[in-house]
Amino acid sequence: MSKIVSAADAVARIADGAVVTVSSSSALGCPDAVLQALGQRFAGEGHPRDLTMLHPIAAGDMYGVKGIEHLAQDGLLARVIAGSYPSGPSSLPMPEIWRMVVENRIAAYNVPSGIMFDMTRDVAARRPGVLTQVGLDTFVDPIRQGCAMNDRAAAEPIVFRQEFGGQTWLHFPNIVPQVAIIRATTADEHGNLTYEHEGAYLGGLDQAIATRNHRGLVIAQVKRVTAAGSLRPHDVHVPGHLVDLIVIAPDQKQTTETDYDPAISGEVMRPWDSFAPAEYGVEKIIARRAAMELRRGQTANLGFGISAMVPRILLEAGHPRAVTWAIEQGAVGGMPLTGFAFGCASNADAFVPSPNQFSYFQGGGFDLSFLSFLEVDVAGNVNVSKLGKKPYLTAGCGGFVDITANARKLVFSGFFEAGAQLDLSEDGLRVTTPGKFAKMVQEVEHVTFSGRRAIETGQEVLYVTERCVMRLTADGLVAVEIMPGIDAQRDVVAASEGRVSVAENAAWTSRALLAKHPLDLPL
Repeated sequence: MSKIVSAADAVARIADGAVVTVSSSSALGCPDAVLQALGQRFAGEGHPRDLTMLHPIAAGDMYGVKGIEHLAQDGLLARVIAGSYPSGPSSLPMPEIWRMVVENRIAAYNVPSGIMFDMTRDVAARRPGVLTQVGLDTFVDPIRQGCAMNDRAAAEPIVFRQEFGGQTWLHFPNIVPQVAIIRATTADEHGNLTYEHEGAYLGGLDQAIATRNHRGLVIAQVKRVTAAGSLRPHDVHVPGHLVDLIVIAPDQKQTTETDYDPAISGEVMRPWDSFAPAEYGVEKIIARRAAMELRRGQTANLGFGISAMVPRILLEAGHPRAVTWAIEQGAVGGMPLTGFAFGCASNADAFVPSPNQFSYFQGGGFDLSFLSFLEVDVAGNVNVSKLGKKPYLTAGCGGFVDITANARKLVFSGFFEAGAQLDLSEDGLRVTTPGKFAKMVQEVEHVTFSGRRAIETGQEVLYVTERCVMRLTADGLVAVEIMPGIDAQRDVVAASEGRVSVAENAAWTSRALLAKHPLDLPL
């Protein structure tokens, strides 16, 4: 019998109460046609009901690929356990999936992406769940929120503290998937899948194995089908014996605003001068200072926000390959992309599956990580995962907790205050109007990174802002560099209400960072 079916026929096989795991990263790899059909089936039939959805990385976004938003219907969802959720600016309406979360209409959890991939592997091998120290003393830990995003989730915990071998661990018991919905580029008639037009493998293979090992249903959305036996075995990433049904969606996008770009999937290499340098401004100055922490030959991880500009600083300085970048979706090397294509890289050296990439991150194999922050508190804790007033402005933790757990060195970048008016020149930076609210706070709303644990484990932690560079010490945040033009007492100490102190030997940040011409960055 043919495995090729319509999306409607595929989702007709999903039963009430099923646990469904989905492979996606926003629009990258999103099996949107299948998710749309699932939402349409429920709207028409009232089934399947009470699904538990597992999303290691967000499915869909707020810019045209709806993903999980297709499923945001009362009765369809019972629980969502996700590494991240669709996010966007406050100028857009709140997605319905977020309304369901904040209105307590479903049980919603935010579990670090790497831990979710670990859960997939452990349930596949029928091990007794994940035992990890990733997330200790953060919102992941049951001593705080235990991953719960609302009261319904808090009433049904999915993580527990466990003493083992004289140490404290977090235990995530198995959640067995009955359905996997994954995506690839090409399927042959036997269901063998290749990913030649995809910007990442993500975790589809592991999710298919976990589902198959528990006699579940694996649905693969693809762009096209070819004859059996026509695919090179080395190109097949998910073998056909793991795939039950194939749904053809010829118009599936590579990323949100990209139908298909062969440079994203590594089929062609772009000239290095085709990448636009970062635009001159305060964010570029912050990214330049962060880039000064790099040394030639290092491997560095990269997060969203200002940090995503750091590779462009190296490019402009003439060192595009001095550092190997590793991002959680799986690209290694090359030029990480920004905007809607974030999570992809052009001119990559390799693409590895996300579960393998997270094993590398969790074990701290890389040299340093560049990440952003929403707010930082007096203990050095960082929040990137929750904003109570506008929850959908953040996607949640994603891989942030996995990456920071054992990193040797962390460089967080962001603005010292939100909404301050700044005057930038090549001579210095001046605060002309104070910010609307502080980002250096007494206590963060959500602990996505634990400063206390960083001190205990000896991590090196810097916070780079437009006003100063701060270092995490046992005594809290200490400004060790001041930007030219900044009044340290007024713009740092007073602006933070004393939460940041200034080192006696604090230095001036190099004025070379303020120049409009490319930075002479020795690497």
